[in-house]
Amino acid sequence: MKRDSKEQIVAELAQKLASSKATFLADYRGLNVEQVNKLRRELHGAGVEYRVVKNTLLRLAAKGTGAACLEPHLEGPTAIAIAGLDPVAPAKILSDFAKANAKFELKGGSLEGKVLSAADIQALADLPSREVLLAKMLGSLNAPISNFVGVLAAVPRSLVQVLAAVQDKKAA
Repeated sequence: MKRDSKEQIVAELAQKLASSKATFLADYRGLNVEQVNKLRRELHGAGVEYRVVKNTLLRLAAKGTGAACLEPHLEGPTAIAIAGLDPVAPAKILSDFAKANAKFELKGGSLEGKVLSAADIQALADLPSREVLLAKMLGSLNAPISNFVGVLAAVPRSLVQVLAAVQDKKAA
């Protein structure tokens, strides 16, 4: 590989690493092309870029970004998954893929500049997705208002039921 193409790869990676929320590293040894392509498709569907990168190029690209903390994990063959907005989705996909394929091993990752171990990535994968968390939060915010409306509606409803009972008693 020529020097200018390496510089271009480093610049591109540095830009993506600087704008990403989370980065995950994996050892892909032993996987066949079909398995890797399946993983790429799943990650691409979640808006995540997955690629194999030389460790030296990744080390250079990570300097000055939140992924600089990943340097100790840059040994052996390395594949990188760069997450844009939602760090939970790629963690779930990678974790599930690692469970299904014993040869695929998560090395570690970074979440907004903090180092993640493989166990941390698994814990992140166990979290509900962003959409589920937002729905739960909105439900929690909406509950007091719904309860208040129910209490306000109960007063006239009770009055109507009492009047109906009095009317039935007089009719009998």
